[in-house]
Amino acid sequence: MIFGKIFGKRNNTAGPHVAAIPAGVDKVTKYHTHSIPLDMEDIERDLDKPVMEAGIAAKTSVIVRVGMLDLGAGTGSFRVRQMMHRIAYPVGVHVRADVNLTDIEASCTDGKSRVTEVIDLPTTGVNTERIWLLEHFADWFSVNLGHSAVYHNRGEEITDRLVENLNVRDVSALSAKAAKEVRQNEREQRMAGETADNADASTSALSGDVPVQSTTATTREEREAEIRRQQEIDADDPVVRQMHDEEHQDSHSGSTNAGNPKSSSKPAKPRKSRNHQPPKGEYAQHFDHVGRLAPNASDPNFKPITVRQAHERLDLIEHRKPLYSAAFAGFASAIACASFVFLLGGGLYDMAGAFVGAGIGHYLRRRLFAKHLNQFFVTFVAVFVAALACTGTLRLIGLYDPIALAHDTAYIGAMLFVIPGFPLITGGLDIAKIDFPSGIQRLAYALSIILMATLAGWAVARIVMLNPQGFEPQGLDPWITGILRFVFAFIGVWGFSVMFNSPQRMCLVAASIGAITDTLRLEFTDLLNMPPEVATFIGAFLAGLLAAAWRTSVRRGILPPHLGYPRICLTVPSIVIMVPGMYMYRAMFYLAQFNTQSALDWAFRAFMVIICLPIGLAMARVATDRSWRYDI
Repeated sequence: MIFGKIFGKRNNTAGPHVAAIPAGVDKVTKYHTHSIPLDMEDIERDLDKPVMEAGIAAKTSVIVRVGMLDLGAGTGSFRVRQMMHRIAYPVGVHVRADVNLTDIEASCTDGKSRVTEVIDLPTTGVNTERIWLLEHFADWFSVNLGHSAVYHNRGEEITDRLVENLNVRDVSALSAKAAKEVRQNEREQRMAGETADNADASTSALSGDVPVQSTTATTREEREAEIRRQQEIDADDPVVRQMHDEEHQDSHSGSTNAGNPKSSSKPAKPRKSRNHQPPKGEYAQHFDHVGRLAPNASDPNFKPITVRQAHERLDLIEHRKPLYSAAFAGFASAIACASFVFLLGGGLYDMAGAFVGAGIGHYLRRRLFAKHLNQFFVTFVAVFVAALACTGTLRLIGLYDPIALAHDTAYIGAMLFVIPGFPLITGGLDIAKIDFPSGIQRLAYALSIILMATLAGWAVARIVMLNPQGFEPQGLDPWITGILRFVFAFIGVWGFSVMFNSPQRMCLVAASIGAITDTLRLEFTDLLNMPPEVATFIGAFLAGLLAAAWRTSVRRGILPPHLGYPRICLTVPSIVIMVPGMYMYRAMFYLAQFNTQSALDWAFRAFMVIICLPIGLAMARVATDRSWRYDI
């Protein structure tokens, strides 16, 4: 693998699928890596050094590898850069990175040396569990270098437990167990403190002593106010946070001395002198924290991590197996697409055909991807098989109920499991951040996947002589329709989250958001005659607000800290069910029949709905995130 050689992870023996490769080509591919290998001399000599003492090459290997893993998990370029900066800041490295769909070019400097590293991934995909684990890794890395966490500021113990046990299959359950133990310990400590306070008060009352009111901020309310003030510091500006910590320490020590005459008469303890000279110039402020006494360095258990330890944990994240088997993922795809068909207006027979076709299609897709076959080839084959399976299922049902033969549109629902929701939405978000190269590449990739899928569906339609004209009216009561829409939207988003490799708790959170937003979108369209584009924008905007509210509730302690999931892992699965797959297929179907007017009509309808999805999410980020609100 990419960085596995130094830890014995790389396997240079050719598998059966490359046995026929000529010797010359095999020699070339044997030495082809996607990044600078760890057995380079300037990296290998620093592997067992603390990260702060390592050279620029070793530090860069950790920074760029985190960006590479995040990019390979399907997230946008903005988050990749943000993650690389979170790793770079504690070690005093300044990063400038150019991030695209499958490659990163990063230049790193520590004020004295500079190194540029380029990586290129062979393919792209989606893995929301990896995105979540990398967030925990970034906090673990920062805390173990003496700095504070950024996103999980109330769950450092949970983060530490999770990152130290990445070899466990279900780390989500592990984090939940750790959160329960932390809450239990806090409860016991609080009860013990209250018992001790009551005992002291009783002793003072019996002895006649009058308690002296403390002038320092040691009460519970003052400590909670202190925590709230600290949380209000901008997490994206660690330099400001560091300056705030120093000012608070100075003011706190001053107030303590003022309230204690004995301590004020003693000479102040001299500050520890810096063992470094910060560079002067434009980037001096960025490196100013390097060499200071770490906030938790006085802890006797504090032990800075080494470069090897960081890469060992990144190895565990990179080589984690999927949470779900191909069979279970196929089942999730089946119920997701069946739910999708109901939300589009399909009936029971349409849902049954989509269930069978999507389940078989995604199972085949997973098995083919395991052999590292080309994505576009796999997409065409999987959709072709799914459409045939759906049509065959309806033909079998038609032997007992001939009305099933009239459901020609169901096979479109069976191919919706290949909708590239992540690149479509992250591409739009990248463009919203003025990152046009990455955004255009992601949109081009998504359109290529859609093109292969619609071509495969059209081929099946031509072979079996299908003529999809839409679903028949469901004829249900409006209240029953609304309830069923909520239920099937929940199930559908859960299924897509499983396909994205989300842990179960993350799946349920995303499904809850998706059930609310998609139900409102459909009800607005039907009851208020709202244009689908406007309803889609409102649904995506609301999904972004709900995800932000969930994340804020976790940060403030309203929700348990182990439920602090990245927003992109909640928003994209919750709105991917809003992608107009029916519109896109109809555009290709009419285009293949040279009916250009109808093709353009459906294509522009799909385009308007699609662009409203990232715009809604971007507007929600602008409203809730200052890093999106300003161009700085």
